Amino acid sequence: MSDAASAPGVDGLLQGLRWALCETRSPFAECPLQMLTDKGLAHHHVRLQGSGLLARLPKQSQMGLPAAENLAYEAACFQRAAASGHVPILAGTLAPGARLPRGGLLVQEIVGRPIRLPEDLHTMVAALAALHALPLPGPDQRQPLLDAADPLQALQQEIQAQAVHLGSAGLDAPTRQLIDGALARFQACLEQPERPARRLIAFDAHPGNFLVRNDGQAVLVDLEKARYSHPPLDLAHATLYTSTTWDVASSAELNPQQVAQACLAWEAACNLGRSQRSWLVPLRAGMWLWSVTWCAKWRVLSPRQVQTAVDGEDWSQALTAQDLVAHVRERVDCYLSRPVVQRVVDELDVLHRLLGS
Repeated sequence: MSDAASAPGVDGLLQGLRWALCETRSPFAECPLQMLTDKGLAHHHVRLQGSGLLARLPKQSQMGLPAAENLAYEAACFQRAAASGHVPILAGTLAPGARLPRGGLLVQEIVGRPIRLPEDLHTMVAALAALHALPLPGPDQRQPLLDAADPLQALQQEIQAQAVHLGSAGLDAPTRQLIDGALARFQACLEQPERPARRLIAFDAHPGNFLVRNDGQAVLVDLEKARYSHPPLDLAHATLYTSTTWDVASSAELNPQQVAQACLAWEAACNLGRSQRSWLVPLRAGMWLWSVTWCAKWRVLSPRQVQTAVDGEDWSQALTAQDLVAHVRERVDCYLSRPVVQRVVDELDVLHRLLGS
């Protein structure tokens, strides 16, 4: 729905988008522009009415990239995932310019409803399985997407980079001890010589990033952080408490039995078979650690002023509608609380028993 008051600088943003469309002689340059309600920390979305397209206009780069590189990265995410049949089609790119400093993408608008859990679990994991079943390109065909020599080690480095904010995030000692214990166990997991399969993954597969079309298919509509890594990370992000309760429209709490059933449904639908079973719980722990350390990072960095440069990350609350900021703050407070941290840690042990991993 349109909500012009929901996003800072709406008029300038729409004018910049109109200018970029005209500069590129886009066939959609004359379409009426409708700003959508601010629902994310990384993008504004504008409907090009009558075209079937949305403009995705970055507020920042969650990958920490310069504006042009960030746009190329996002475009590659959509292009690489297209063959799965469960993502929007990329229709065009608007390069960064004077009036649209971070540029934008034109993507297919998916008409559908939010995920409903637990009833849509199998639909959601089927979409992920289709993504993970895509053939792995040769090493020289994977750029610009992240393709670390050791994706597990790269994930650990990302977690550690965010974990530096734990000390300033106001955690009580028992909560910090729980997180530190999980960090140590994940580090020990990395010392094993074996590694799970590598495929294209979304890395941001929380339920709020899906829509269910009228034909019943789930579509993953946000792909800015895709990379070549380990598929169980996506399965974890789709079912963790810190993911399923993130977005108001799809918020739900899953019990361990429902999560285990989703894991087995994904296993049956994906051409990787049972080869990932032993990694489901360790990578779930890794995805949660990434999420909870991100929460600490956001709590520490979001009060800062908007940066003057148009490149890289910028978590300033001033870039986002204040009702959304309030929601994120409430969720971050919840996820960094001792009961929720304990809940996730305990669930990992239960899932280990349920999945025999």
